[in-house]
Amino acid sequence: MISDGSGPNAHDARIREQFSRQAKIFAEAPELHGEAALALLVEAARPRPTDETLDVACGPGSVVVAMARRARHSIGLDATAAMLAEARRLAETEAMPNVEWRQGDVYALPFESDRFDIVTCRFAFHHLENPAAALREMVRVCKPGGSIVVCDAIASDNPTKAEAFNRMERLRDPSTVEFRPLDALLALFGNSGLPPPATRFFQVPAEREQMVRRSFPAGGDYDGLRRMIDASTDDDAMDLGARRCGDTVLFRYPSVILSTIKPD
Repeated sequence: MISDGSGPNAHDARIREQFSRQAKIFAEAPELHGEAALALLVEAARPRPTDETLDVACGPGSVVVAMARRARHSIGLDATAAMLAEARRLAETEAMPNVEWRQGDVYALPFESDRFDIVTCRFAFHHLENPAAALREMVRVCKPGGSIVVCDAIASDNPTKAEAFNRMERLRDPSTVEFRPLDALLALFGNSGLPPPATRFFQVPAEREQMVRRSFPAGGDYDGLRRMIDASTDDDAMDLGARRCGDTVLFRYPSVILSTIKPD
């Protein structure tokens, strides 16, 4: 989905490997790409018929297509060719003529400044080694008075629980850098010269076996991933509301949509 902008390195390779393998499975996850999930971001962005939109680290293109239903033109950018192939298939299936796909780098967006009415990024900031730099690029290409919308899962304010969550996620998906607490995401906006964003909270449901089947954990350690999820039911160790349900574990990813307006 993303590159770190400094040329080939170990993190770039992990991203390419993970998202090339995950592309089809990720695209078919209804809790992330179903109409209800997408509507939350579209409502925050409020696209108009005259708007041009950009979705950064667009993955399989579901946000781009959802925005294109209400905007004049929508572009999706991603670093992974396999994800963009899924995005093109989705656009063809949905018969969306007003979409465009670019392969590129979130740290060096290939667009002129002040171009887009809406710039979004959804469930990608936890893969970024330098989210502040990516947000600055999003601000650069957004028009004054345009909307900037960032969506991601958030880690607990409790450092011990946040670290447990991130340990599990780095095992599950080695391209994960860090899920950050809400205050850290809010600080990114302030440090980029943006007004305080509006916040909308929601939860992404998860079930252990479905999650494991969709994952490509480090070293193929599926059993280790199961054990970490099972252990999280003790005192809600990752702050994900994990609970046993029959032979499995149910939990949820606390998530937030942050939306603001670029100053004139």
